[in-house]
Amino acid sequence: MLTEKDLEELLSYRPSSPVLSVYLDVDPSETGHEAHKLRLRQLLREFETSAPEDVDAIIRYVDHAFARSARSLAAFSCAAQGYLKPFPLAVPVRSRARRMDRPYVKPLANLLDLYGRYGVALVDQLGARLFYFHLGELREREGILGETVRHTKRGGASTFPGRRGGSAGQTQYTQETVDRNLREAARLAAGFFEENKVRRVLIGGTQANVRRFQSFLPKSWQSLMVGTFPMDMDAGHARVLEKAMGLGQQAEQQAELSMVESLITAAAKEKEGVAGLDGALQAVHAGRVQTLVIRDGFRAPGFRCQGCGYLTAVRPVGACPFCGNAFDEIDDAVELAVRKAMSDGAEVEVVGTHAALERVGSIGALLRY
Repeated sequence: MLTEKDLEELLSYRPSSPVLSVYLDVDPSETGHEAHKLRLRQLLREFETSAPEDVDAIIRYVDHAFARSARSLAAFSCAAQGYLKPFPLAVPVRSRARRMDRPYVKPLANLLDLYGRYGVALVDQLGARLFYFHLGELREREGILGETVRHTKRGGASTFPGRRGGSAGQTQYTQETVDRNLREAARLAAGFFEENKVRRVLIGGTQANVRRFQSFLPKSWQSLMVGTFPMDMDAGHARVLEKAMGLGQQAEQQAELSMVESLITAAAKEKEGVAGLDGALQAVHAGRVQTLVIRDGFRAPGFRCQGCGYLTAVRPVGACPFCGNAFDEIDDAVELAVRKAMSDGAEVEVVGTHAALERVGSIGALLRY
């Protein structure tokens, strides 16, 4: 599983030679392993002359060490420095390859945005099962079970010392027990979500149990809920994963639409938002970006200062205004903006096709100040 530590390492890696970055779709349900190897060789053909050792390193890994159960692969090679970092993934990616001075991480930002850090709780009257869902992999914590909920036939006298009222007393006792179980489950779930740095929450169960469990969650976690669904407590991992991925993608599409609308509004008011490549690059350089929003697949050339790394989309006249060094022309300023934003702790939202975002340059940023 790709971890935050892995991503930090990729972001901080600065070799003296270019890095070959490869993303390969290898969904085992579509074609056989030999077809995937052929697709990889076709993808790497243009680098056979410029980076033959990197090409060989990645092909050898796929031939001998790659887990065939994976749905995709992200691999980064700098053979001149003895560097090879392959990451089998459980979610699909679009096949592509880049050779740049640093690892090409923009597709990882998209994957983390779509499939990163979901907390899932299946609940019933006894408690909850808790799951952590990250990049298509599901991990379960041991279930939380509370006091058994007892039921008696309606009209009978209470069987509990000190209680009166027959079915009314039993109904009250039953509800108190259910609430106690769900309250404790919600308390433990909040700790589980916090421990795993969950960004989105999904809850499964009957409508009544989901509603009660949600009411006991702290407000901070209620605000991160993106969906609920009916499901039995004994559901298998495959069913939970399928439902979580489907609801997560639906929620992400809706969140993308809201994000783009907020960005366009903020940029139009020239307050807390900028739109267009050069405005976004300036905000990234200044460390003002809270969320960088980019259309999937968007690339654009630009210029980078050899000294401080300042990025601009406009051909500079003279030296860098910040440090006085010269500029280099670069093929993809967007990739470097993503890297800088993520290194600064900003969120990166890679969205699908949105006409409004494309009209303002396919990129923008919501600002911290």
